[in-house]
Amino acid sequence: MPPLVLARAAAAPPPPLRLRARAESLPLMSGQPAASAWGLASSEPQLRTQQGSVTPLALVNDLPVPTTLTFRGPSPVMDFEPLLGQPALAPAASANFKIGGPSAGTGMLDLRLLLDGARAPGRPLPVIVDEAQPLTVDRDEIFLIEDWRLTPDGTALAPGRDPHDAQTAFTVNGQSLPELRARAHDRIRLRFINGCQRAVIAVKIADLEVRIMAIDSQPAEPFLARNGAVVLPPGGRTDVLIDMPAATTAPLPILLHDGSTARPIGRLVRSEEPPLRTAPLPAAPALPSNDLPEKLDLKNAVRAEFALDGAEWLAPANFTAASSPAFHAKAGRTVVLALTNRATIATTVHLHGHHFRLLDRLDDGWKPYWLDTLALQPAQTQRIAFAADTAGRFLIESMGADWAAPRLVRWYEIS
Repeated sequence: MPPLVLARAAAAPPPPLRLRARAESLPLMSGQPAASAWGLASSEPQLRTQQGSVTPLALVNDLPVPTTLTFRGPSPVMDFEPLLGQPALAPAASANFKIGGPSAGTGMLDLRLLLDGARAPGRPLPVIVDEAQPLTVDRDEIFLIEDWRLTPDGTALAPGRDPHDAQTAFTVNGQSLPELRARAHDRIRLRFINGCQRAVIAVKIADLEVRIMAIDSQPAEPFLARNGAVVLPPGGRTDVLIDMPAATTAPLPILLHDGSTARPIGRLVRSEEPPLRTAPLPAAPALPSNDLPEKLDLKNAVRAEFALDGAEWLAPANFTAASSPAFHAKAGRTVVLALTNRATIATTVHLHGHHFRLLDRLDDGWKPYWLDTLALQPAQTQRIAFAADTAGRFLIESMGADWAAPRLVRWYEIS
């Protein structure tokens, strides 16, 4: 089925895409019954929109617990901020939202904010906002990686509690060890999404150059992944281009490393179909900019520093906007944050509402890409900077890279 393309109608808005938060079953381990999970079901095979359009969403909560919807994507396109602008959606209740805007990129909708310790783990739903001027590729593939903790009877555990001796499993697009087939010299756009609950992962395709085109929904100056590996924090997204080599006959394993071991999670297989061309395509140009600022005024920035744990951080279920904000800035200012991980494990921080630059150690420059999620090593401090161009109140999420680590939140305000 061709990609769904939604455009703003001249006379009336398009009908809403229907979403349901519901229980589902996935076969995760051979010889065991399917495991239960809580996910988002869409009325379309892919939730795909066009750059510049606005897409209404109608969500029904069929789960037995309250839920809330968050979005990670190319720009702050949701028309609300969870827990701050919209209360949790009660069981059997429904709500209408909108996503859309001037930016393109790979994103995801997520209902896991309130699901720590739930009866079943939650799953994200990929969202693609296609560029108005698309890249020349032969395949455009979503590669959603998820991790699971399974008890001996096949029950899938939710994060936020000790999994004890549960077995670890990984899936790609809900499948175990899927194959991706391509003809010789095919160019494939792979949209890697780390849908894992807590794990920072690295993904590598053996013996293949991997060219990074976008990170966290924002175009980057194209560059080759170091050692062919793409590192992704939980919720991170990276778009890459690969070209299927003509000389390859054996399947190429797609490997995942979770910090303890490397394992295959899929295979890239050369198709026997005749190739479309006799040589690889030339190097692709950079993706069109999403119009984030080229420069940030670090000299006159608003500055704040805080650790990623402490009494100020609350579990989402206990969050209240009456708590003190982590910081406040006027719209139009540059904000510099010094973030410290005091934990003994890696910790991920996700900034809602804005993308940021990772600053160099001396605050005299930044990495040549934008992020909305960052993993910090134990005892590490990192400085980030962003242009506070969107007014509102937004969440900051923090969680350790351990299944039992709690998800914590604070908030900040741009006025």
